[in-house]
Amino acid sequence: MPVPPIPGPLVTADWLAAHLGRVVVFDASVGAHRGAPARIPGARPFDLDGDLSDHTAPAPHTMPAAAAFEEAVRGLGVDDTDTVVVYDAAGIYSSARAWWMLRATGFDRAAVLDGGLPAWTAAGLPVEAAPAVYDGPRGSFTARLRPGLLVDADTVAGALADPAAAVLDARTRERFAGTAPEPRPGLRGGHMPGALNLPFGELQGPGGLMRPAGELRAAFEALAPGRERLYFSCGSGVTACVLALGATLAGYGRTAVYDGSWSEWGAPSDRPVATGG
Repeated sequence: MPVPPIPGPLVTADWLAAHLGRVVVFDASVGAHRGAPARIPGARPFDLDGDLSDHTAPAPHTMPAAAAFEEAVRGLGVDDTDTVVVYDAAGIYSSARAWWMLRATGFDRAAVLDGGLPAWTAAGLPVEAAPAVYDGPRGSFTARLRPGLLVDADTVAGALADPAAAVLDARTRERFAGTAPEPRPGLRGGHMPGALNLPFGELQGPGGLMRPAGELRAAFEALAPGRERLYFSCGSGVTACVLALGATLAGYGRTAVYDGSWSEWGAPSDRPVATGG
């Protein structure tokens, strides 16, 4: 049967159920959800805590070099002609990171499962009682880097000084203000001076589903009116991609994710840090 085209960057559980077996399904869960003993049937592991991050970099979850990423995705059996759906067991938390990484390497046939595994199970759809695995043939995936989708600290520093741009931080309001400790030891509390706070969970509604496109657009406009160039940051470049997903759904076209995020900026250095709301 032909591979179905994705309807957009977000698909529903019903859509995935109707096309299961004809799309590549990735479980991109991290942390406590990594290796969870239940998966969507046939799901393969997109391991952001493992091979799908560069562990030689100082910041966690750093994007691997193009050749290493291509090798890892080929090892998961992905061809350039495949359609891919990514989910995670927390809802929409780390799945957007996998989607953004694929997009940053030129692959547009990928989408995020709205609501993730919780939405799948809430719909009464089947799961397999086993962690995500893959031991099939290699794929032919080709990484074609798109410069500017993942950016560094100097680029973000420039964006902070650009009145046409906005830097949005996806962390909680307490972490942004510096009133709650950072989960990673050694990081300073607070935020980049000039950054704006939009906790990623505020883009989600009941059941962990993404809010409608109009509501998403309104949320970004309320925070950064008239600014079409948006940069996203978080703790380690994971939930920043939830903001990137929301902005894409809202119709923004000039967006980027700060790969090092607060794990890099908040490390002891001479980069400025602000506290308070």
